[in-house]
Order: sequence, then C-alpha cells, then structure tokens
Amino acid sequence: MSEIVAERSGNVLRVQLNRPEKKNALTSAMYTSLAEILEVAAKDDRTGVVLLHGAGDSFTAGNDLQDFLQNPPGPGESPPMRVFAAVNGLEKPIVVAVHGAAVGFGTTILVSCDFVYAAESARFITPFIDLAIVPEMGSSYGLPAVVGWRHAAEMLLLGAPLDARRAEQLGLVTAVVPDAAVLEKATQVAQKLAEKPVDALKAGKKLLRRTVRERLDEAARLEVQEFAVRVRSPEAKEAFDAFLHKRRPDFAKLKAKAS
Repeated sequence: MSEIVAERSGNVLRVQLNRPEKKNALTSAMYTSLAEILEVAAKDDRTGVVLLHGAGDSFTAGNDLQDFLQNPPGPGESPPMRVFAAVNGLEKPIVVAVHGAAVGFGTTILVSCDFVYAAESARFITPFIDLAIVPEMGSSYGLPAVVGWRHAAEMLLLGAPLDARRAEQLGLVTAVVPDAAVLEKATQVAQKLAEKPVDALKAGKKLLRRTVRERLDEAARLEVQEFAVRVRSPEAKEAFDAFLHKRRPDFAKLKAKAS
C-alpha cells in the first residue's frame, strides 16, 4: 500500500500521509512522493484545492529518524526542500486536518498552508534544538510571523509543545474541532473553496501571500544551509544516539573533549 495516498473528489485533491504504524513518520521516499503529487496538482486544472491529513492516530511524527540518519539533507536540494517548494509555491488553497502528534515537519509545514483545523487531540512539537539541529520549512520566519517572536522562541528554541487550544489562541490553527469531526470539517471547507471561481481564488491567495512566500523561501534557503552543518555535528550525533537509545544526551562531554 502506498505511504502517500492521493484521491480526487470533484475539484478537491485529498492527500493522506499513510504510514499509521509509524505515526506517519516521513521517509525520503515519502517526501519525494508528496512533492510529486503537489507538483502535478499545481498544473492540473481539475484540482482546485488540496486537502492534507494523516492516517491512524497522528498527523505525522516528523522525520523517520533511521531513514533520516541514512539520508541526511545537504545544503542544496533535497526531498524535504522539494516538498517545501511545492507547498510554498502552490497557488491553490491548502487545507489541513491535524490530529494527534504533529512533530517537526508536522508543525512547520502549517505556516505555508492556508486553513488548518486541529482535533482536540492535536499536539504541536518542534524538537529541533533538542536534536542539535535547527528549524526548517521556513519556520524561522514563518512561526514568528504567525504566533509572534516570543511564542516562536518557546516553540523553536525551548521546544515547548502546544496543545490544540493554545495553538488556536496563537493563530497557528484556524479552529479546534472534536477528533471525530476534524476531517469532515476540513473536507467541508475544501469543498466550499472548490466551488468558488478558480482564477479569482488563486489571485486572492497570491495577493495574500505575496510577501510571506518570498520571506519563507529566503528563510528556508538559509535554514537548509545551517541544517546541513548541524546534522553532521558532534552535538547532533550525540543527540540522535541518545534519542535512539532512550537516554539523556550528554553534551557536556563534548565540551570536555574540545577543551
């Protein structure tokens, strides 16, 4: 079964992250498939709106760490950056239904989407610094722009999680919906958008996001350069090893070795 499933209903393209046994943790191959689907959707006149959601009990647990360590992104093009470019450049509205865990990419990609409906169970987690890496998907600009600098610092530097209600208060999500109804609500909004005049809708989104799109693109380019350095650092090796072996990282020993 495909780990990224795309189905069209009328003018709505429903895209599902479909690896529920791993909480939809994303592999390099999944990023590539998702990017290809979105790139085709951008050119397909039959697609007016994209609806993104996850299978099982979570939206996504972020990167699959085993796959990530085997395929660490470099400073240039990569499957995750291809997804970012496809989402940030899409002229058609993107509606997202989030439930359960939304880790890393599961949170940062939301700043490039247009409507985000969160289930009451949703938890938004950005553990980049804890893993000795840096934010991605343009979130170093996008999150401060959406929730404010101090709240973004809590999320990106401190790694403080947000529950659904707090995410709504800060403007990260459009609305909070009971778990059983979140996909239905997102689908209703996507269908309502799909009924609107297509060219006017695209033009309206372009005007709304003209500055944000450019700033997100610039931030993502800077992030990926720093990310490529951080992910190969001794700190990151210690952080990932600690995570995989379920122990506390010991960054002090790295300082001791350096001195």
